[in-house]
Parts: sequence; C-alpha cells; structure tokens
Amino acid sequence: MGQAADALDVQPAFLRSLDAAEVVQAHRSSGGHRRYSRRQLRLAARVRELFDDGMTLAAAERIVRLEDELAASRAENADLRRRLGEQTESMETERED
Repeated sequence: MGQAADALDVQPAFLRSLDAAEVVQAHRSSGGHRRYSRRQLRLAARVRELFDDGMTLAAAERIVRLEDELAASRAENADLRRRLGEQTESMETERED
C-alpha cells in the first residue's frame, strides 16, 4: 500500500478510506497486504482529482462510476455500429449476387 500511496502522492489513510467506503477495494495478499491493480490506481487517482476539486467522496465515487458506465456504453455502441456495418455489407453483397 505504501508504494501505491507514493505513486498517487496520497497518504495511506486516503487509500484505506477508499477501501472502507468500497470505492476502491484492494486485493489482499496471503500476508494481508493490500494489492492494487493498475485500473484501481487509475480509479483512485481520478477520485483524488475530484476530491481535490472540492467534491465529496460520495460525489467523486458517483462521477467515476458514471464515467465508467459512459465509457462502457461508448464501447458497446462502437461494437454495435461495427456489427451493423458488417450486416449491411453482407446484405448488399447478397443483393448483388
């Protein structure tokens, strides 16, 4: 956890508070040490940015979750557009035959 806190330029207590609030829950090693993935570190950094901008922890968590949902929706939309394009192309090919 110390390395994660140093990388984010935060106190370990900040990471513990994110864990306690279930915003960023670290994986635990067999020795009980918190282990953070890169994604979790990015999430914690984003929460910190929002927190530093005056947001409450609850507001920062909500914003981050909505940003994640938006990114997932955009990815799904891109996939649907790709699949629609493939189907349209296939139908046009069938008409030509």
